[in-house]
Amino acid sequence: MVVTRKDEALPATTNPNYDRLSELKAFDETKAGVKGLVDAGISEVPRIFRNLPGDCDLEQNLVSGESQFSVPVIDLGGVIEDSVRRKEIVERVREASETWGFFQIVNHGIPVSVLDEMKVGVRRFYEQDIEIKKKYYTRGFEKAMSYNSNFDLYSGKSTNWRDTMYCIMAPNSPNPEEFPEVCRDILINYSKQVTKLGTVLFELLSEALGLNPSHLNDIDCTEGLAILGHYYPACPQPELTIGATKHSDKDFLTVVLQDHIGGLQVLHHNKWFDIPPEPGALVINVGDLLQLISNERFKSVEHRVLANREGPRVSVACFFSTNVMPTNKLYGPIKELLSEENPPKYKETTVRDYCLHFYAKGLDGKSSLDHFRV
Repeated sequence: MVVTRKDEALPATTNPNYDRLSELKAFDETKAGVKGLVDAGISEVPRIFRNLPGDCDLEQNLVSGESQFSVPVIDLGGVIEDSVRRKEIVERVREASETWGFFQIVNHGIPVSVLDEMKVGVRRFYEQDIEIKKKYYTRGFEKAMSYNSNFDLYSGKSTNWRDTMYCIMAPNSPNPEEFPEVCRDILINYSKQVTKLGTVLFELLSEALGLNPSHLNDIDCTEGLAILGHYYPACPQPELTIGATKHSDKDFLTVVLQDHIGGLQVLHHNKWFDIPPEPGALVINVGDLLQLISNERFKSVEHRVLANREGPRVSVACFFSTNVMPTNKLYGPIKELLSEENPPKYKETTVRDYCLHFYAKGLDGKSSLDHFRV
């Protein structure tokens, strides 16, 4: 799949000899992911990973070096026992959620040892024997644990330089035997810790909206939880591809654990800003469904991950969402937030229908929310 000199003379989209679908299938059938390509010793990025000519996703001139702007870092120390401190934290969460859609948290209650073990657990999964790993390779959502490279492999404009393991932790408690032995214990432990943290975060977000502290938990924003372990191998030509295409998240809230390498960027005022790794910190971002039910008070913001010559980069994203689980529960703008001056901006939808639309659309650089606008 390595591009030849003759092929490089023409962009992939105009080269009559380029059969993208065949190359996608060949890559998919290896079940080895991007890591398999790197392990095989490739020195050039295969065509399926190359961004299309004119793709603005890699325009580096949009990257901001402005030091006066940075993603807020919020200290959660005292949030439970100190009412004055809690009001201060709620105000900072409100401001960050309304402007950036992203913030980092420290003193969140999850021990650094657990964070470190979770990152190690993800690496152990990807770096174990390939034949064991292949048993989990699938493009469906039927199993509690699955792994593949690019959920939108066959629909995306270009292929991202990353592999992903997907673990459904709630609402239905999985059988521990469904998870790989190399990361089983830490997956279960980490999910419990993140669920507890999520309950606190949704309380703070409820208060930031002027609602009863239990409102977002009462409407089951914490009902579902999925843990995604992303693995970004070192890339020989990072300027030609992307780790994760520009997108917003399809859930209520995302809790991200990133390692020391970095590469996560958020789009703010039409410029890309780095979210630098903070030791012991977690990155929190508003998801599409929270923007929808808050009637755009809180912003689900586009973000991306750059490819890097250094690697592998590991990140762990926890999504609060029931995803494609069958449900009749409808979510729309919260009625207490509406008025004549602030009418509903979105139609009601189930989480399942929203996620199915997201998956069908793929990471095309456009928001799934547009489809649900009134």
